[in-house]
Amino acid sequence: MKKFSTAALAIALASSFGSAFAAGEPAMNNPRCAFLQNAPDQHTVVRGDTLWGISGRFLQNPWCWPQVWGMNKEEIRNPHLIYPGQIVYFDRVAGRLRLGSPVGSGAAGQDGRGIQTVKLSPQLRTEGLGQEAVPAIPSNVIEPFLSQPLIVGEGDLSDAPRIVATQESRVMLGKDDKAYVRGAINSGTSFQVFRPGTPLRDPETNAVIGYEAAYLGTIKLERPARAEDEAHVFNVVNVKQEMAVGDRLLPVPPTPMLNYVPHPPEKEVSARIVSVYGGVTQAGQNQIVSVNRGRKDGIDMGTVLELYRFGPVISDRTDKGSFWSFGPWGRKQVKLPDTQYGSLFIFRVFDSISYGLVMQVTDTVQVGDVAKSPE
Repeated sequence: MKKFSTAALAIALASSFGSAFAAGEPAMNNPRCAFLQNAPDQHTVVRGDTLWGISGRFLQNPWCWPQVWGMNKEEIRNPHLIYPGQIVYFDRVAGRLRLGSPVGSGAAGQDGRGIQTVKLSPQLRTEGLGQEAVPAIPSNVIEPFLSQPLIVGEGDLSDAPRIVATQESRVMLGKDDKAYVRGAINSGTSFQVFRPGTPLRDPETNAVIGYEAAYLGTIKLERPARAEDEAHVFNVVNVKQEMAVGDRLLPVPPTPMLNYVPHPPEKEVSARIVSVYGGVTQAGQNQIVSVNRGRKDGIDMGTVLELYRFGPVISDRTDKGSFWSFGPWGRKQVKLPDTQYGSLFIFRVFDSISYGLVMQVTDTVQVGDVAKSPE
């Protein structure tokens, strides 16, 4: 395949894109954001692609996506989206990825010297993620977690509407059962049901930093209360876990906009894995974990952190020091370096806690592991 690197083509690429991607340091100046040696000249976007997957075809680290596109902070948060059928070109001269149409697609021409050029059409769309736009990561994996589970503070659900009785005094409610609810529903009709859940403790301080409310399902209003001392009647629409008296209701949130780009945090972040969703202690690729850093620590949607396993502290068996100088074993203690083994993509952020999707890993993720800014 002919390399996409002629001077004339580079000029055409730069001029057609204007200043939209002019800012930013070229990727070749940052070793961590280097292109793969076997990176292709181009990639045609197809249905099922993700920004993470596309960037992984070209880059050693997919979180370098904003840098090689020359995106600024605002463009990261409100990105220029990519759609199936478009072509991502590798501009080897500028050390950039570019978006455009293939030669012969009606966008190509000649520059007057008989040299064929490519006219690019960025097709910038900033209203949010269209139905056909390429998502940052596999959306089907994280969609259930965009509205649940829920991180709450102590007492945050205490004033929420609550189930006070069940149909025919059943202990548990299932699909199509009736639930009787008290509390202010404020003209709402569709609600999610939660149960105050497990406290989440900071691995560093052991302090409770939030509670993960268990998502149980959704219910829909059948008949509102007609008097102040009467209960609302709800019908159970779907059930993830059985509902019971005392469970709390929150309005169904609007469908989230998945318009984010993988990027490193703006400032240095060092976090710890708080929990693995599902109550287990280890996670693998495409599983959900929480970390003890959030919005107040500079983390936002799309932040990428690298996962590290703490290096153990060992006794230096080669040391011949005295018992009195170096402890009961007579040897110095040596801390081995932490081992980087994967990456974490943050997709939901609370004040002090965030949820992330485990991306490529070479080891299992364990509670207490380190998640920090890419170096």
